[in-house]
Amino acid sequence: MRPARPAPSGSPLRAWAELLRLPALFTVPGDALAGAAAVSARPGLRTLLAIGSSLCLYEAGMALNDWADRDEDAAERPHRPLPSGRISPAAALAAAGAATAAGLALAARAGRPALAVASSLAATVWAYDLVLKRTPAGPAAMAAARGLDLLLGAAATRATPDAVRGALPSAALLSSHTLAVTAVSRRETTGGSPLASLAALATTVALALPLTRPGPARSASPPSTADAVSAGGGREPALTRLRTAVGAAAALVPPPLVPDAAVLGDARGPGSPRRPAGRGDAATPGPPGTFPPAPGRAPGAVTEVLRAALGTAYAVTAGRPYFHAALNPSPQLTQRAVGGGIRATIPLQAALCARAGAPAGALLTAALAPLARRFAKKVSVT
Repeated sequence: MRPARPAPSGSPLRAWAELLRLPALFTVPGDALAGAAAVSARPGLRTLLAIGSSLCLYEAGMALNDWADRDEDAAERPHRPLPSGRISPAAALAAAGAATAAGLALAARAGRPALAVASSLAATVWAYDLVLKRTPAGPAAMAAARGLDLLLGAAATRATPDAVRGALPSAALLSSHTLAVTAVSRRETTGGSPLASLAALATTVALALPLTRPGPARSASPPSTADAVSAGGGREPALTRLRTAVGAAAALVPPPLVPDAAVLGDARGPGSPRRPAGRGDAATPGPPGTFPPAPGRAPGAVTEVLRAALGTAYAVTAGRPYFHAALNPSPQLTQRAVGGGIRATIPLQAALCARAGAPAGALLTAALAPLARRFAKKVSVT
């Protein structure tokens, strides 16, 4: 049997792969997985819906980006699908609209919190491509879009009002990385700025440090009431003392014999009575926006090593091309820096999963990196 030959450069399949920047798609699923890990939730069907929604909205932004830049690309990138005539502007705009509708429909299936985040994400994508891209607010809008994509995974997987709040720290780290990449990309066709590349390099180092440093030791058992009173100088409020005592008592209750609802999903109907805490429903006291780790998700030695390795991979993948572009901000090296920053999104997402105590999500996300590199050799990500 003859091996399949690659699609010719003039084929419609190749043209759409270039328009949608196919290799960049592999940087999207890690957003939802990192969001689920940030709120200590096991990925499930709603997580898959969030990934599908993210992919659709991401591709909507890609198609809309080329539609909005068609005149500029005709002068600076005549080989792009629209200026070369391989795809019509009307088809690109229609694809952007259809992908946006599909993304919102998938988010709606994941629940109202996910739809609310997806609607904000879609509005940010369209505003960036049509209005904000060439303004000083452009990089911040792109950073907000990537952060919202992570929050979409958190809102869909946990589907509670506090889910978004619990995932904000991880979203801020991912947004900071995207902000740096976008700032470098603003002049990638004409030659970049050494200051932008240096700032991106400094951002990469600042983000990699907390990911590669060993995390603080975590106690396997909750603090006792006496410890809490001692730490508070004996002036612990009565409500706090009561909550601490209840938490300590709950820890002494043997686990239920039936599988936990967080693992199998809540099989009760809308009108069924709720079981008391400790009998199938996780209800660990804690401040709003914080969640107890899911079973088997407590960070251990292996997870810490994985987090450090992924953080190092992120620093190397993004930092090396930034350094080269800072020394010589030519269009070629600047485009390599942008491509390196995009590819570095995957190890950053994986490191965020490991940091949250989800090694399986980290490994699954990291496995997308070789696929992204393979496809990037055929289709440019910029």
